[in-house]
Parts: sequence; structure tokens; C-alpha cells
Amino acid sequence: MQELNQQKIFWHSRRGMLELDLLLVPFSTDVFPQLSHLDQILYRDFLSEEDQDIFAWLMRRQEPSEERFNRIIDKILAHSVNDN
Repeated sequence: MQELNQQKIFWHSRRGMLELDLLLVPFSTDVFPQLSHLDQILYRDFLSEEDQDIFAWLMRRQEPSEERFNRIIDKILAHSVNDN
């Protein structure tokens, strides 16, 4: 099984766009370690997408390019609601 480097995931979650950083950085530190290995891979793949696309998906302005991303988007948004 492929090992995912949590520190690397944390740094890839820092996008330089405040709105994304406020959602992704806490998710990467609070939730990512408890995700299943498949969801960790999904999050890693999600982070490889363009910032403007990720932002539009998280704001529910557009549907993600891949339907599988909906699962991780739901988890990110649920964490942000529970975190506030």
C-alpha cells in the first residue's frame, strides 16, 4: 500500500488563496490522518486540480470535473461547518 506523506499533503493544502487555505489547511491537519487510505488518495488527487476549480467546487458554483471528488468536497465542507 502506498504511504502518503502527511506533511506533504499539508503543504499542498496551502494554496495561497485565503478562502481555500481556511478550508483545506484545517482539513489536512484535523481530518486527513483519520481518512481511509482510499479517501486520502482521493484528497491527494483533489489537490492536484487548479485552485480556481477547487474554489468553484467548494463554493458549489460548479460540479467537479470528476464525480468522485464530490465525496471529499462533502467531507471538507462538513468539517468547516463543524469547525465553526
